[in-house]
Amino acid sequence: MTTLNLPARDRAQLTCTGVRVDRGGRTVLHQVDMKVAPGSRWGVVGENGRGKSTLLHVLAGTLTPDEGTVHRVGTLALAEQEMPAEDERTVGDIVDEHLADARAALRRLDAAATGLAEARPGADQDYAGALEAAQALDAWDADRRVDVALAGLGAVSDRTRHLATLSVGQRYRIRLACLLGAEYDLLLLDEPTNHLDLAGLDYLTARLRAHSGGVIVVSHDRALLSDVATTILDLDPTRDGSPRVYGGGYACYREGREAELARWEAEYELQQAEHTRLEQALSESQNRLSTGWRPDKGTDKHQRATRAGALVRSVHRRQEDLEQHKVTAPVPPQRFRLPDLPARPGVSLLRAEEVTVDGRLHRPTGLSLTSGDRLVVTGPNGAGKSTLLSVLAGQLAPTTGRMHRSRKLRLHLLGQEAPRATYRRAHDLYRRHTARLVSAGVLKESEVTGLGALGLLTSRDANKAVAELSMGQQRRLDLALALAARPHVLLLDEPTNHLSIALVDELTEALHTTEAAIVLATHDRQMQRDIHTWPHLSLQLPVEAVRVQKTPMEEADATAQLS
Repeated sequence: MTTLNLPARDRAQLTCTGVRVDRGGRTVLHQVDMKVAPGSRWGVVGENGRGKSTLLHVLAGTLTPDEGTVHRVGTLALAEQEMPAEDERTVGDIVDEHLADARAALRRLDAAATGLAEARPGADQDYAGALEAAQALDAWDADRRVDVALAGLGAVSDRTRHLATLSVGQRYRIRLACLLGAEYDLLLLDEPTNHLDLAGLDYLTARLRAHSGGVIVVSHDRALLSDVATTILDLDPTRDGSPRVYGGGYACYREGREAELARWEAEYELQQAEHTRLEQALSESQNRLSTGWRPDKGTDKHQRATRAGALVRSVHRRQEDLEQHKVTAPVPPQRFRLPDLPARPGVSLLRAEEVTVDGRLHRPTGLSLTSGDRLVVTGPNGAGKSTLLSVLAGQLAPTTGRMHRSRKLRLHLLGQEAPRATYRRAHDLYRRHTARLVSAGVLKESEVTGLGALGLLTSRDANKAVAELSMGQQRRLDLALALAARPHVLLLDEPTNHLSIALVDELTEALHTTEAAIVLATHDRQMQRDIHTWPHLSLQLPVEAVRVQKTPMEEADATAQLS
């Protein structure tokens, strides 16, 4: 008989102690300690490449640490950032996988009930055990919970649909809905807000806040961390090299992190001053030692030897003092530097006239852009935001309507998803990209911006194969490639996906100041708050699509809103 994985409920626990992970001769994680109990909600933050996703795999048991221990009690599920592009399963298959224990419990209960009716020996015990398991899993309600989560996240609910026919966002939302509906004791979520619209974000936030088990969220979404996390684990560099844990939620983390860095910098400045003083003292001692070996004429040999020994000891003492005062300088955070994007005053750069795309961009949409214009495209998933940006970029032809682009327009779209990662090194990929821009006459040689000048990848990371970079680092490379053309119009589709909190802040600030025209589609709630003064273009679902997603009580309001 198959053993059921029953929830531990209030006995659930996930702990790790002294976890260290090495990769490619580099320590990715060092001295990580965590204790996740029912009701606790952890947020894991840090720059791209700091090991956040690696930590989740260690906690889930899919990766063995090089040092340290992990202890798990209860059911656990991990939602990774990536999902396979080629997947023969259906929506129903994914649901069945996550509800396998509930399904098995109900089958076991049915079999036990049959045994009880037939008065088989031991049937009473079998039935009691099967009933207890089904009740622990709340098995009768499992499918309804998944259906509610699918609707809440705006995911496809047709169990017969094949995943290969769905977008990356839809596949991700289906899996996330299954994790929420299955009610695991411990949820490990890697960037769960990617691919969610505002309604989905609100639903996810409410579900995580209400989750009775433990939650660990790796996220760049500042609003989610503020609303959900009660404890923050910061994997960014510290004075002693160990990660920091901040209680009191996201606000306390930001305050504590700034104070920690300020103390570290102040200590470094003091030690640098002491280092300089000791270097001067050493230099003076060495000078005296040199003079001591060349005494004035008439000095006897004994005095020369005595004086030399004392000076040698003085030099050695100062060298030891200098060695003891070595310090680790605060690693300066990478600063994103947006290159100068050119303006073409008085020129209509881009104009769309009543464009539609069958089945994707439902209502005729128009817009016009000149240098310095800002536009935020909003709407629920499926309303056509990505489709509109693809039409503007010339990657997709509209079914109806017309597009006008100015002569020699430089335009680039940063899409939601990057092309498949290659084993070409990042800086080689970037150089080939800029070389093509120059040879095509898009850029002059003098206009090329080096990858290092953008502050998006360290020289170490730029020398890695793209496939070896983290999702966040790959996203940084995508952004670098988008900016390499120095576009007059920059189209950004969910640009904050996979990026670190610090980089999102810096990117937002840079977008306010550039002279290029910016069109932006984002569900990042904090970014939306930061650009609330920008003009908005709202796309809506057709009435029939809204009916699929709304409850009967909401249909009247939705219909009135769209009419």
